[in-house]
Amino acid sequence: MQRLRQHYHDRLTRVGLARIWLAMAGMAVLVSCAATVNAQGITVHDDAQHKVVLAQPAHRIVSLAPHATELLFAAGAGAYVIGVSDYSDYPPAAKQILSVGSSSALDIERIVSLKPDLVVAWSSGNSASQIATLRAIGIPVFESEPRQLDAVASSLVRLSQLAGTEDSGMAAAAAFKTRLAQLDATYRQRPTVRVFYQIWKKPLMTLNDSHMVTSVIHLCGGENVFGKLPQLAPTVSTEAVLQANPEVIFAADGGSSPSTSWRRFPQLAAVAGNNLFTLTPNWMSRPGPRILDGAAELCEKLDLARSRRQ
Repeated sequence: MQRLRQHYHDRLTRVGLARIWLAMAGMAVLVSCAATVNAQGITVHDDAQHKVVLAQPAHRIVSLAPHATELLFAAGAGAYVIGVSDYSDYPPAAKQILSVGSSSALDIERIVSLKPDLVVAWSSGNSASQIATLRAIGIPVFESEPRQLDAVASSLVRLSQLAGTEDSGMAAAAAFKTRLAQLDATYRQRPTVRVFYQIWKKPLMTLNDSHMVTSVIHLCGGENVFGKLPQLAPTVSTEAVLQANPEVIFAADGGSSPSTSWRRFPQLAAVAGNNLFTLTPNWMSRPGPRILDGAAELCEKLDLARSRRQ
């Protein structure tokens, strides 16, 4: 299988058709996603609304995305993870686990050789055909695609149920929701700031309102200037950014500061206000527990932009 160069969400281009997703949101999600445990085993629904059924808790788990690896460890199932995708570097213990390839080009033979009793896949990041192959082989697959902040807490609960680590998963979910509520109470009513969130420089790419990043922007009292575009990760032009005239520009592609490319447009509100910011890599790009670290950072930057208003 041909290895593909991976970058942020691999620009959301994959072999075959992407799986349909349905993000779970709302503060009642922990109740609604409770697993069914009976003589038939454990049953949960994943983020694509597939039913995942296990006869017993999974103790040989393969994670096919860095965010899924982080979720599993936070849910108390780290000791059961026997394979991970490339770039699974948090927590540090994940670096010692065998790689099964990049998110977009998995080594199916290696995955099968590990004899997993559960695979946690990434709906928009893994190849749909490779996920289908794993299911056809008979390996249970949980598709992870949190799109709203509450869905992270839901994911922690459901994954812990599948791994038999419910106490850890429930505790982690409760801590996540508590911190989320604190951030919401602090920032949501702040004056609105118009934001351009840059995830890639060439071509120039951003995210729309369906992505979790925009949930964070809204949490902090921001507005995504390209939120209404239909694509999850649309390509935009420099001219479109100038016309949208955001007050803040965030660069989250792990590259250079946005100031290197936007300073040449002094008429841009973000440049005039000196509101060109970079964010800590991986906090915002991975829909896992550390998304709230990214949220705290982004909220602080938006407050700084507010303080600079004339």
